[in-house]
Amino acid sequence: MLGLPTTATAPFCPSEVHGSIALQQGAPLWKRLLRVAGPGLLVSVGYMDPGNWATDIEAGSRFGHALLWVVLASSLAAMLLQTLSLRLGLVTGLDLAQACRERYRPAVRLPLWLMAELAIVACDVAEVLGTALALHLLFGMSLLAGVGIAALDTVIVLGLKGRGFRQVEAIILGLVMTIGVCYAVQLVLVGPDWAAVARGFIPNGAAVHDSKALLLAIGILGATVMPHNLYLHSSIVQTRRVADTAAAKRDAIRLSTIDTLVSLTLALMVNAAILILAATAFHANGHRDVTEIQDAYHLLDPLVGSSIASVLFGVALLAAGQSSTFTGTIAGQVLMEGFLRLKIPCWQRRLATRFLALVPAFIGLLWLGEAAVGRLLVASQVVLSLQLPFAMWPLIRLTGDRAVMGGFANGPVVRALSWLLFALVTGANAALLWSLAG
Repeated sequence: MLGLPTTATAPFCPSEVHGSIALQQGAPLWKRLLRVAGPGLLVSVGYMDPGNWATDIEAGSRFGHALLWVVLASSLAAMLLQTLSLRLGLVTGLDLAQACRERYRPAVRLPLWLMAELAIVACDVAEVLGTALALHLLFGMSLLAGVGIAALDTVIVLGLKGRGFRQVEAIILGLVMTIGVCYAVQLVLVGPDWAAVARGFIPNGAAVHDSKALLLAIGILGATVMPHNLYLHSSIVQTRRVADTAAAKRDAIRLSTIDTLVSLTLALMVNAAILILAATAFHANGHRDVTEIQDAYHLLDPLVGSSIASVLFGVALLAAGQSSTFTGTIAGQVLMEGFLRLKIPCWQRRLATRFLALVPAFIGLLWLGEAAVGRLLVASQVVLSLQLPFAMWPLIRLTGDRAVMGGFANGPVVRALSWLLFALVTGANAALLWSLAG
């Protein structure tokens, strides 16, 4: 597959475009950075999906800037784990799902696959609800009708069949820029207290002493460090053609790490902006029970004093829902091919995932009502956090194994940080389950 051309007719699914983009060894650094840029961006859109919006808006409304440090800590954790993921893909030529299939017996790898699939469905529920909500806010249609229209985004995937992976990355870049610009303008309009923002990044005990804050902190973690993104990243970095030498792999890892850190820093800024907007516009003005995205939309105009604020909010939400659709489709394909060696067209995979997401979305709206979208979104992100350890465990073990990674295996500091992070995430999930049981 290393001989694939870099044309615009390369297939859409990642397994068919491995090695299709040459890194041009010997070219200037900036040219090589441009060639490698893209996978980090695709991964980062998962950190800006509507589930993030729900957790960040409620966190900002209820607790002001107090949980900003959780957004920062979750983003740093994501950077570490995504770096491990790209190293696995570039060094071994296997994505995390393929490596799990080779390493573990069926009794272990099949539950890992099911957990990852559950995470994709939970993420897709958030995308369905977010897209439906954006259509409701911008065009006045009912949420149930919006959910039905959200099912049609499979047409987008069908339209991309036969397009190059670079075109997909360009579309994602446009959507991410839309989200970023919308929030930058909104922050200018609300005028945050930047001293209070800075204090919010200092760890405090809000998430420990308040069970609701703990739930939101876990939701922020799940929304930020998405488990299926670890499988996705280890696959899509292989769209870059890397020579089979230690020096070439080391250079590719360095360039891909830069791409990842820059992209996830952008995602961090967007997530922080959502929470800051909610803290400034709602918490500071006495609106400390804004738990629904639609409530935030309707409150923005009178509080900010500009009709454009809510429009920008709705446009950014629509872009967030659509951008995550692409990555969810590709991640699902990676899981099925890696764990099961089952290869189906991307549009069929998209139909299956979207159907599984539509069922809980419809049931949730019919049972709880349209006012419960925020609760459904936060719940979907908590599900993601609960699945995270099942993706972290094999990733940390595989990247720390010299038999798998050779000289690129994790060093003692990275191993220690990775296992500490695993313990913290598992412990936080356990604390949440304990608090819910009590």
